[in-house]
Amino acid sequence: MHAPDERRPPVHVLLSGIVGSTAYGLAHAGSDIDRLGLFAAPTTDFHGLHRPSESHVTTAPDRTLHEAGKWCRLALNCNPTASELVWLPDDLYEVRTPLGEELIAVRRSFLSARAVRNSYLGYATQQFRKLSSRDPDDPVSRVRSAKHARHLVRLVEQGLALHETGEVAVRLADPERVRALGERYAGRPADAAGLLATAEERFDRPGVLPEAPDERPAEAWLRRVRAVHLEAAA
Repeated sequence: MHAPDERRPPVHVLLSGIVGSTAYGLAHAGSDIDRLGLFAAPTTDFHGLHRPSESHVTTAPDRTLHEAGKWCRLALNCNPTASELVWLPDDLYEVRTPLGEELIAVRRSFLSARAVRNSYLGYATQQFRKLSSRDPDDPVSRVRSAKHARHLVRLVEQGLALHETGEVAVRLADPERVRALGERYAGRPADAAGLLATAEERFDRPGVLPEAPDERPAEAWLRRVRAVHLEAAA
């Protein structure tokens, strides 16, 4: 018996939109347009020996699609990239089905204080390590360093906004300031250590998020997805 053909594009896309630098307001001439979405695999595909692919990634166009169950697991862990799908500005959505609307409506139930701190601060720390490992005097390396630094700043600001307000601000309020900080930290990586230290202090203070997510809305939504796609054609 052969596994399902994982090269086939998902049919039942429930929600998708433009993410990345375009969504953040950091895009420049020549920037790639990144798309993120989630889809429902036919429910009967889970009944055989081989489970359906949980992610489909293409580079022409640049698009990542996660199966509904995988997306829920990522979002319950407050994965920054996955989570932003349900917090996009309205004009950035390209597919928005009724089930996708239901998911947007329960987006706050996925949030939790510990997961937000671990994921956003954790990913920001990873960007700092990448930034610190590059040669600031090498022109090619400097471009990559600036990108790491912009991601670092964005993750810190988005994570703190979540911790303190319970809202994901996908579109940056001041992209030019983030670009300027990116260039500064690319030239002096050690300066970014202060940003991370301040972020840790603010994460230590009480925020507005619960300690654990409320999994009930996600469970109910996913069961509706499975019921709707029980007899769906592959």
